[in-house]
Amino acid sequence: MPLTDNFLKLLVRGLLAGLVAGLVAGAVAFVIGEPHVDAAIAIEEAASAPEEPVADHSHDTPAAHEHDAADTGHSHGDDALVSRDGQKAGLFLATTLAGMAFGAIFAAVAHYARRVSALSGPVLALALAGMGWLAIEAVPFFKYPANPPAVGDPETINERTWLWLAAVALGVVAVAVAAYVARVVASNDFLSIRVAAPVAAFLAIVVIGYVVLPGVNEVGDDFPATLLWEFRISSLAIQATLWLVLGLAFAFLTERAAAQDRRPEPVGRH
Repeated sequence: MPLTDNFLKLLVRGLLAGLVAGLVAGAVAFVIGEPHVDAAIAIEEAASAPEEPVADHSHDTPAAHEHDAADTGHSHGDDALVSRDGQKAGLFLATTLAGMAFGAIFAAVAHYARRVSALSGPVLALALAGMGWLAIEAVPFFKYPANPPAVGDPETINERTWLWLAAVALGVVAVAVAAYVARVVASNDFLSIRVAAPVAAFLAIVVIGYVVLPGVNEVGDDFPATLLWEFRISSLAIQATLWLVLGLAFAFLTERAAAQDRRPEPVGRH
């Protein structure tokens, strides 16, 4: 069952698969991710809240009360541009848009990959989804894992963003080289070589990249380790869900389209 549809059909298929994947990933993020975000925000607000001094009413005046009210600490719920309820509602919009964007890229890669691969359409879709997750999520994650809102210096956000993008580029290069090596050794008689060669190429590039890229560790010693790792694991699970559903949905739509093409035309009445 080769992938024979034109690019426009593949693009529509990718967008639809990405839409489904984004909705499912949003549901997973809402269930297992948002509680950890709320817990991290609570820690941040507790740390930034000013200590209340012992009350001294000997100099109480209306102006003093106004000054105290103006100096109270901020909170994510009161002063944020978007409330937490609004952020949670917008979560599904964000994951859906991300899923559709990845779906469009997925379709473009599938359009090219089918020219150099003998895999069937559904198998190719699942393989591309696995490689996409590996390149765009796994490689950057294990170098620069996700941190909750209370972690990280705001002044280094630009630097951390560029480093994360560099890690994504590293993952893409590593997966591309591994795929090329796999194609080169595809005709080798030994299965062990056909498996080991691309894996070794991938690991070599990733290890070199990890050594070259600087480390970033802005997690304070007082931040709960359990909450940190639960947040990171949930982040990894959300992205894995997005790519798994994207691959499965694209594979299903490919099989469905092939089944419709094989359906015999109804005999016309004369």
